[in-house]
Amino acid sequence: MHDEDAYAQHTTPAPAPDDSPDGHSRRAVLRTAGIAGAGLGLGAFAGGPAAHADTAAPAGAAPAEAADGAPAAPARKGRTMIGVPFAARSTVRVGIIGLGNRGGSMIDLFLALPGVRVVALCDPVKDKTAAAAKKVVAAGQPAPATYTKGEHDFEKLCERGDVDFVYVATPWDWHFEMAKSAMLNGKHVGVECPLALRLDELWALVDLSERTRRHCMQLENCCYGRNEMRVLRMAHAGKFGDLLHGAGAYNHDLRGLMFDPDYYEGPWRRLWHTRLRGDLYPNHGFGPVANYMDVNRGDRATHISSFGTPALGLAEYRKEHMPPGDPSWKETYIKGDRTISLVQTAKGRVIRLEHDVSTPHPYSRINSLGGTRGVFEDYPARIYIEPDHTDDRWGDFSKYAAEYDHWLWKEHANPPGGHGGMDYLMVFRLMQCMRLGLVPDFDVYDGATWTAPVPLSHASIKAKGAPQAIPDFTRGGWKKARPGVDSEKPRES
Repeated sequence: MHDEDAYAQHTTPAPAPDDSPDGHSRRAVLRTAGIAGAGLGLGAFAGGPAAHADTAAPAGAAPAEAADGAPAAPARKGRTMIGVPFAARSTVRVGIIGLGNRGGSMIDLFLALPGVRVVALCDPVKDKTAAAAKKVVAAGQPAPATYTKGEHDFEKLCERGDVDFVYVATPWDWHFEMAKSAMLNGKHVGVECPLALRLDELWALVDLSERTRRHCMQLENCCYGRNEMRVLRMAHAGKFGDLLHGAGAYNHDLRGLMFDPDYYEGPWRRLWHTRLRGDLYPNHGFGPVANYMDVNRGDRATHISSFGTPALGLAEYRKEHMPPGDPSWKETYIKGDRTISLVQTAKGRVIRLEHDVSTPHPYSRINSLGGTRGVFEDYPARIYIEPDHTDDRWGDFSKYAAEYDHWLWKEHANPPGGHGGMDYLMVFRLMQCMRLGLVPDFDVYDGATWTAPVPLSHASIKAKGAPQAIPDFTRGGWKKARPGVDSEKPRES
């Protein structure tokens, strides 16, 4: 069976397998990125439940079909994680799985944070693990435990009793298994995008978060950028009027990196272009716009329609740059050079998503928001809102900094790290919430929603743009307004 056809069979919502701590089972995992092996045998969940305030339907209650026509969600097996705070702790003990390009740089941010200690590291490439361990010691912390014995040694890291939070920065096809293992072993987990690659996997993570009372969060979500947070606060203040439309993207020329044998090992990232047709990386663009529109906090994404161009860019780059006999010549690319998706919300708003990593293009996440009073567009940042602007000319977005910059950016004017400092602020805020016992700014429902376009855009493109229903991962919880990334500054104890 062709990988694409095998993948398509798993894009419809299905009840998650029974992996409860009381009777966990093995589940065969589809290896869409070519890593061989059967399902992961997971250890029993360890640790007590987090504090919670729950008014949702009892476990096992199956909701009726949504009013917007979306298929009914699988029966709930736990209690909602909406509004569930972390248990406060003086020090957050972190275990990191994956120490390549992303994990190897993000460890610097964890080490720079107050009240955070890196206690365990895992990567089958021993040199990468050793280099990361040296960083921990150089930062004045005790030498971390290391796990380098094969692809499944991460299970032992997750089983440790001295880890509070597991950070996953590995190739995409491992994200689901690793997040699952972390929660079953009583750990909160943060996962690089995408959270998982199939709808049944996303449902499984939602169910497991609810059953274990552990948060599962989508990191590298681009929600903590200075522009994104300023627009968010302006939207909540009504500066754009009633919101109508937004757009986000991951348009980033990665051709050179995807054909670099040392950058993406395998090369795992390029191989996804031989397996899926849809948007492989929607989270960067979807997350911020979803926040502007309070998706899962008063509105929800209901349907997606996607279209793709021909897949020409990678083959053309290969022809110009790769020697005859290179393994890449055996690959057939099916992922369109640019995918464009339109997402409809319950309130009738429209979100446009784009993905293009295989053609020449300056970096852009688009990041736009429009309403009845005006519009913001990024790359470069510009704004036009009434009554501030009346001459049909873009205004200076920086003039809104003093009033609308988020408190995180006022406290950290020049944060370190990637994506212009937003990575540092994201991790700083998450670790702050864990230390102080606060509700996280984003949760498993956000991660599942932001990731759902991966399988659904693939299905829509194969169906010539036919709309695909986006599941309500909150099971009705989206109807109630609640806080998110537009947070209030907490009082440090």
